[in-house]
Amino acid sequence: MQEILHQVTVEQQKTLTVSGVEGVLSFSDTKITLGLLGGKKLYVSGSGLKIAGFVKQSGTFTATGTVLQLSYGNKGFSGLFK
Repeated sequence: MQEILHQVTVEQQKTLTVSGVEGVLSFSDTKITLGLLGGKKLYVSGSGLKIAGFVKQSGTFTATGTVLQLSYGNKGFSGLFK
C-alpha cells in the first residue's frame, strides 16, 4: 500500500498551505475543515480566514487570515502558535 503524504505550512500565522487535500468540507471566517487523501481531516481555527485557492487536481489548498490552531485527526497543534 502506498503511503499518503500531507504537508502543512503556516507562514507567520497568516498564510496556510496544505498539500494532499481531497476537498473543503466546511469553512467560515473562524473555522475550515479539509478532507485529506486517505480519509483524514485537518481542522483549522483562527480569525479572518479566507480561502485563497484550492486546486483539486494537485490537492493544493491555500488560506489567509490569522491561524490560531490546527488539529490533524485527534492531534492538536495549538501550542505552536503562542
